[in-house]
Amino acid sequence: MTRINTPVLDCIHDLGDLRGLDARDLNMLAREIRRLVVAIVNRNGGHLGSNLGIVELTIALHRVFDSPRDAILFDTGHQTYPHKLLTGRRRSFDTLRRPGGISGYPSRRESEHDWIENSHASTALSYAHGLAAAFKTLGEDRRVVAVVGDGSLTGGMALEGLNNLGHSDSNVTIVLNDNGRSYAPTVSMLTKSLIKIRSNPVYMRRQDRIEATAESIPLVGNMLRRGMNATKAAVRHMWDPPAIFEQLGLRYFGPFNGHDITGLEEALEKAKLFEGPTLVHVITQKGRGYTPAENDPIKNMHDLSSVKEGSYTAAFAEHLLDLGSRRPELVAVTAAMPDSTGILPFMDRFPERAFDVGIAEQHAVTMATGMALGGLRPIVAVYSTFLTRALDQINLDTALHGCPVVFCIDRAGVTGDDGPSHHGLLDMVLLSKVPGMTIFAPSSYEEVAVMLDAALGITDGPSALRWPKIPAPRAAPEEVGRGLSARRVAAGSDVCLIGVGRMLATVRQASALLEADGVSCSVWDPRVVKPLDPVMIGDAVRHRLVVTVEDGLREGGIGQAIRDQVSASTEVPVAVMGLPTVHIPHGDIDEITAMYSLDAEGVAASVRKYI
Repeated sequence: MTRINTPVLDCIHDLGDLRGLDARDLNMLAREIRRLVVAIVNRNGGHLGSNLGIVELTIALHRVFDSPRDAILFDTGHQTYPHKLLTGRRRSFDTLRRPGGISGYPSRRESEHDWIENSHASTALSYAHGLAAAFKTLGEDRRVVAVVGDGSLTGGMALEGLNNLGHSDSNVTIVLNDNGRSYAPTVSMLTKSLIKIRSNPVYMRRQDRIEATAESIPLVGNMLRRGMNATKAAVRHMWDPPAIFEQLGLRYFGPFNGHDITGLEEALEKAKLFEGPTLVHVITQKGRGYTPAENDPIKNMHDLSSVKEGSYTAAFAEHLLDLGSRRPELVAVTAAMPDSTGILPFMDRFPERAFDVGIAEQHAVTMATGMALGGLRPIVAVYSTFLTRALDQINLDTALHGCPVVFCIDRAGVTGDDGPSHHGLLDMVLLSKVPGMTIFAPSSYEEVAVMLDAALGITDGPSALRWPKIPAPRAAPEEVGRGLSARRVAAGSDVCLIGVGRMLATVRQASALLEADGVSCSVWDPRVVKPLDPVMIGDAVRHRLVVTVEDGLREGGIGQAIRDQVSASTEVPVAVMGLPTVHIPHGDIDEITAMYSLDAEGVAASVRKYI
């Protein structure tokens, strides 16, 4: 490849160009990728530390493996910015996470190099096993590579995948990207074992050299090799109990410097020579090359959009801290996200009462249930999109036992720039079907504290508060509800508008538009969407039309529950407005809601069609 005073990255038109670079150009390419990622993420938001840490590894992967013929799978997908830059998306990279731009995660619509649209952790190994089985069954000589972080291995699904891969003969190369962190510091016994491996590099460097020498001895080479393998296993048990990867049937290589492209290529080429599953252990530095990300393990290691002042999450964090000082039985549980869910201040103040279980939402729920059985009052803070991974545990562990676990659900509804995998559209539909569940939907900053207090007052079953990723409106004392009651915001005679959570602001605006047309509107803030307040239902049936608006799925949602109750006693029509059952792409929150007529103009237009 010929270039004169041109950035190396601008000369990468396909992966063939990448494979033609020398060591000097490769190092320059890594620096250029980092500069560009920092610039775009600081402007557009997104995941910084994980992408800065995986630059050299991504380069090496694409030089050794033949993507897309070889399937390279990233777990999780938020670390794929360098991958996108090397696979034809350099020109559009400045649109990252922007409406109509490229996704912050892999996207099959964007590139044939994106095999899976993976954003939830601990799944890549299962994908890899399935793809390898497909290639083998079809007689195709193709390699599958799964890039998995040490944090992802805290998830049970990842261990299930490891177990199955280890007992298969699948040609899968597992790259363990070990940076010692998930979103927050990785918490697991496996991590401690990895630390022991990282702290004993002499053993790992000498291992291959000694085995090669033993095998070269005529006649007795194989016997010596078998004996050395047994001795090696015994030694590793002394300082790495247990040697989990080898016991699971994986051929282990490493650890290797994850920022040495030449060394990485040699390790990956070696792994390719073996049949069956191999694991290449790579040690990287999250946030490498950017001092703020290297020095701030919370703010800059994950998504730059952490807890913002004036947000619903900030209101939760503030009140949780106050509750912690007054209620010694209160504990907080998080699944590797103490920062962005608002748990971090509580964790700093009450470290012995805060539990980060790693990327293990199912375990978090059942663990919290055990805490409740033992007399504690657990609060589980989690994103809506991740909560649905633990629905079975919520239903059959927490609710079946009538345990008072409080689920504080962040990023509910349309979340905007993180895309289809992160919109929180299912929580109300699913949780409303859980017996004994109480669901709160705050419409203001002040409601969060009031509702959290009310939830903690429920002792015979689980409860949930769900809030969106937007600034929280402020409310005067007289605009804050109490207990499990709904709150009537305005009284009218023609139309009853019911806005769930953040949609209260929308229906208030729609009411103003309709009042200007001579349509008299009542406006209700349901506050608690399960169970519904019978007073609100009783008032709704005296109108000509009832309209419900929610930022969750319309089908099976709260609006349909309201319609069922209204229809039980009257023939007043109920218009149910919510989101369709589709995977909604990333974009601006307001633009997405307007697209589905869930803005004030859309609600007012729907009312006019009815009356």
